[in-house]
Amino acid sequence: MSDSTKEIEIPSFFICPISLEIMKDPVTLSTGITYDRESIEKWLGNKKNNTCPITKQTLSDIELTPNHTLRRLIQSWCTINAPFGIERFPTPRLPVSRSQILKLLQESKSPHLQMKCLKRLKTIVLESDMNKRSVEAAGAVDYLAYVITNPLASNSTSSSSVDGEISCFDSLLNAVDEALSILYHLNLSQTGLKSLFGKNGEFVEALTHVMQCATSDESRTYAVLLLKSMMEVVEPVDQLMSLKPQFFVELKDVLLKQISRKATKAALKLLIAVCPWGRNRVKIVEAGVVPALVDTLLDHNEKVITEMVLMMLNQLCLCADGRAELLKHGAGLAVVSKNIFRVSPSASEMAVRVLHSVAKFSGNGSVLQEMLQLGVVRKLCFLLQVDYCGNKTCEKTREILKMHARVWKGSSCIPYNLVSSYPS
Repeated sequence: MSDSTKEIEIPSFFICPISLEIMKDPVTLSTGITYDRESIEKWLGNKKNNTCPITKQTLSDIELTPNHTLRRLIQSWCTINAPFGIERFPTPRLPVSRSQILKLLQESKSPHLQMKCLKRLKTIVLESDMNKRSVEAAGAVDYLAYVITNPLASNSTSSSSVDGEISCFDSLLNAVDEALSILYHLNLSQTGLKSLFGKNGEFVEALTHVMQCATSDESRTYAVLLLKSMMEVVEPVDQLMSLKPQFFVELKDVLLKQISRKATKAALKLLIAVCPWGRNRVKIVEAGVVPALVDTLLDHNEKVITEMVLMMLNQLCLCADGRAELLKHGAGLAVVSKNIFRVSPSASEMAVRVLHSVAKFSGNGSVLQEMLQLGVVRKLCFLLQVDYCGNKTCEKTREILKMHARVWKGSSCIPYNLVSSYPS
């Protein structure tokens, strides 16, 4: 407000209890308390908040009822006080109702209307957090998952010509892309994410297929991000043990193609989350993920990504095939060692753990010579001289140096000033 409006007394019931500003679009909860729509939607949009801010009552019904009478009073008051610099709020746009959403979902089952309805649904979802909750509550998640999982069944348009078949195929891909985008932007609740798994993992396979065949990097990114969110809430963990090899192949390709920073981080988080379960570690190695991780280390300097890659390599080097893949890569040992001191104490700790697995279980003559020539041993000796990592990392460093002291201790590759720090 300008200086001329400071003396005007604003009626207290015009003020939103949350924002403490004049309400532009007053709505009333089932508890009888009125708030500005934007403020209460933000409050309810936080999944931890399911109570009325004033009464603290738990809300079984989150429907917001427009308070038209109060809105008109506020608009009239603004008009009267316009000479004092008060601007009249425009009449707000009515929010989408459950019946409108249900009608849209029903119409979208018609092949000729499907894309139009999906685009309209996406517009609704992007308008507000409350719309997202309303769309999810109306059962849209099941329909969107069906479009992605069964594109041919959800769009049964037939054609006899080649051009028609191509057009139909493009239409199917567009529908899948649009449905996937809507699902991602819904920011689904835990219940919604769990429901996507289904009983036999069909939706996971569908998203795997999207990563493989999508025409846009944006759709691949949405698929990976959605999978990450699903894996974070999955129950029971049996479903994590039944992931198919192609799932890991596609995650590897996401890392190699570097389609987006978000996708890279999501793919790494996914791999870290599923790696410990069942035979996933072996499946990940067989999919060729280890060289992809090494290449990612070579291409990225970002702290978070580097830490996650090293964490993943640490997990994979716990098995013989994983260590073999790391050693097979020309830059494997070098890039792991390079990240000691370079990024963070956490990254250094993971790098030492990787080197510990290699030295303990795969430390043959050629590997030990390579570690010496690459400066790995020199760096480990230096690590013992500085207070950079925790005690456990220092202990593992000593173990590495002690277990191969016969080969390394007298080497000319270790500078004289570092020989004194070599553990006896």
